[in-house]
Amino acid sequence: MLTVQEVSKMSTPEKLEALDLIMNSFGNDESKMPSPDWHEDVLSERMRKIDSGEAKWLSLDEFEETIMKLP
Repeated sequence: MLTVQEVSKMSTPEKLEALDLIMNSFGNDESKMPSPDWHEDVLSERMRKIDSGEAKWLSLDEFEETIMKLP
């Protein structure tokens, strides 16, 4: 098991890789947790922004640049 101290020493790419591994493991988990009610509200708002043209889209390069600037 990793500690907070060990994770804080990881580079951003290493943290993203660990996060990806953890997120992918949920797809293999037999004990699925239901989504909280507020998820529907968030997704509905995002769809509204997409449908109205308000959504801001990033290219993969822009997304990666943004992520790499995070602390």
